[in-house]
Amino acid sequence: MIAIKVLRYDPAKDEKPYYETYEVEETEKMKVLDALNYINHKYGAGIAYRCSCRAGQCGSCALKVNGEVKLACKAEIEDNAVIEPLDFDVLKDLVVDRSEIENKIKKMKLSLGGAELPQDSEMCLEILKPEQYEDSKKLRGCIECFSCLSACPVVNETSAEYAGPYFMRDISKFALDPRNKEERAKLGFDEGLYCCTTCGKCAEVCPKEISTVGGAIEKLREIACREGVGPLPAHKEVKELIARTGRSVELLDEGFIKAVSGENKEKSNIAFFTGCLVDYRQQEVGFALLKVLENHNIDIVVPEDQVCCGSPMIRTGQTDIVKELALKNKEVFKDYDTIITVCAGCGATLKKDYPKFGVNFNVVDISEFLIDNLNTEDMKPLNMKVTYHDPCHLNRVQGINKEPREILKKIKGLELVEMEKPNQCCGAGGGVRAGKPEIAAELGKEKAEMIKKLDVDAVVTICPFCQINIETELKKEGIDIPVLNILKLLEMAYEK
Repeated sequence: MIAIKVLRYDPAKDEKPYYETYEVEETEKMKVLDALNYINHKYGAGIAYRCSCRAGQCGSCALKVNGEVKLACKAEIEDNAVIEPLDFDVLKDLVVDRSEIENKIKKMKLSLGGAELPQDSEMCLEILKPEQYEDSKKLRGCIECFSCLSACPVVNETSAEYAGPYFMRDISKFALDPRNKEERAKLGFDEGLYCCTTCGKCAEVCPKEISTVGGAIEKLREIACREGVGPLPAHKEVKELIARTGRSVELLDEGFIKAVSGENKEKSNIAFFTGCLVDYRQQEVGFALLKVLENHNIDIVVPEDQVCCGSPMIRTGQTDIVKELALKNKEVFKDYDTIITVCAGCGATLKKDYPKFGVNFNVVDISEFLIDNLNTEDMKPLNMKVTYHDPCHLNRVQGINKEPREILKKIKGLELVEMEKPNQCCGAGGGVRAGKPEIAAELGKEKAEMIKKLDVDAVVTICPFCQINIETELKKEGIDIPVLNILKLLEMAYEK
């Protein structure tokens, strides 16, 4: 027998939601839906929930299992599972009110439309080639479970007027169709196109694995830029800066690359892609990397002519200069077997976006690089309690979440405490911190409140953008806790 906890609530008679626990006789590969059916049949519980096709095709049975959005007919049940409704108004128990979403769908009247042919016309209809509608085809698999809307941190955790990933996907589906005649980019812009942090949570929960960020939102932003609808003014400034200097931020102090230019070990086949922030803002992270690798007797080269990876341009739709950046970096790093990154965004771009331009590097995040050969003998005990924040472009885009935690667990004297939602977006990505700072602040505050509950000595991450945003919001909340790149923590452990 296993225990299942279900959130019950009938607005007609209950003052507030409450949990009830049921004993369920588990069977092999039992689904959440099977467990709910068992509870109602065995106990006469009368739990309200939706189901229809029972095959993952209709989307009606979407709910939350242990805080994560799932389809009840596809997700396997487990002991001590907590079953809750999606994050919408509840009609009863696990049944939510979908009318507001459905009314918005009707109001937007999304269809191809277009002019009709004259009745007496003998002209032939144009035959579309598969490559012409490949992008729009990838977005047509939606089963309207609205899981993406329930899981989206911008929709649920901020006051932003953002329609959400479901609507961005639907608008993009038509914008990318070669038969489209309407101004889809303008509609998307009006519905909050630039509110998305590109965290990828929508794709993570989508039962049909639709890549709403890369396949819809970023492409719609690209169309918006071509049509002069986007981007936001702050994004245009970043593009001008990259075009002029090769970096997405202004130089305040001596850059890291320039500072170590005389220390390059040209015999090494390992290179360091610094990224703009480590080079121009967080030079201490670069120096920490060199010290940590020196402790492991690993030589590394810091190429001098490297430029911005182009991530800010891809995320905001300003893709016309990305190929130039990619080819520049291809030339700079062509002689190295391995490229190390310490920035989630840079790593994701080099791994996932550069191949589109014919640039294929062997890129490894620093946590991937160190996990199997971490020198623990020379470490001194740190005697600290820390929590770890998962950068979205490290966790979801690169699939890296275990390695940083394993490294932290190997540091002597260190205690790792998990926050409530370590992989919830902090708000720094997708051009939001520059273009929609109020959204970044709200999401950053949510993260700060999670951290405040833990009584930790530091927050650890592997993303300069996350580090800056979380640190900013912690200070606003009067919370004196440093946010450190994992390399700074390792540097502390190796200090003599």
